[in-house]
Amino acid sequence: MTTEFSGTQPVAPSRTSVKWSFPSVHPEGRRFGAIAAAITLIFALMGWSILAWLMVGVTLWVFAFFRDPVRAVPQDERAIIAPADGLVTLIQVVPPPPEMLGPDKLGTEPMTRVSIFMSVFDVHINRTPISGTIKDVVYISGKFVNADLDKASEDNERQHILVERSDGVRVGFTQIAGLVARRIVPFVKRGDIVAAGQRVGLIRFGSRVDVYLPAGTAPQVALGTHTVAGETILAHLGENQSATAVLQ
Repeated sequence: MTTEFSGTQPVAPSRTSVKWSFPSVHPEGRRFGAIAAAITLIFALMGWSILAWLMVGVTLWVFAFFRDPVRAVPQDERAIIAPADGLVTLIQVVPPPPEMLGPDKLGTEPMTRVSIFMSVFDVHINRTPISGTIKDVVYISGKFVNADLDKASEDNERQHILVERSDGVRVGFTQIAGLVARRIVPFVKRGDIVAAGQRVGLIRFGSRVDVYLPAGTAPQVALGTHTVAGETILAHLGENQSATAVLQ
């Protein structure tokens, strides 16, 4: 174990080396992979070779969809970390969701909302953007329209999670089911204490996560940025200069 230095500031000790390995498969996905593998075997035994080979591809995709890679979470108290892998498709100033309105939640003033769209090829394990206590978890049943659309925030099946730090800073984020997704699976409940970047749930098969930034905090990602859950810094608390970028 060694201690590395960046400039004059020491960073947390890390391993002397890191080797690549296949990501583990989350337990939630193992039964789906087993079902796909069983269907593949049945097709092969029946001599339906074309269907069997197609199902081999489906089986591999199912296991890949539920992959759960290890992430290097930034240890920065001012950082708001991306809760999802995916593409930043919307950055808007909007009122908090009705379920998160009020002085003991996100307040009533408009907030900057960063929307991250997860395709069926992205990792679908979601992580908390800050450390703190889970103050609220609110599930709402709804439709399954394309999660890339703005109205998905109000129409689709979704789950709001509110996290409060020890200093009172609150960050809310919403898991939104998409066109193909049909279930939001929570890993946490109200009252749980979580570390920044900790796994808090997953959404099956394509979806979106909205993050509501506190007042006075601007996003440090731009439209078109591809985020990595638990690693990409969406914003720094109190930093109100937005990032700019050019797609090329």
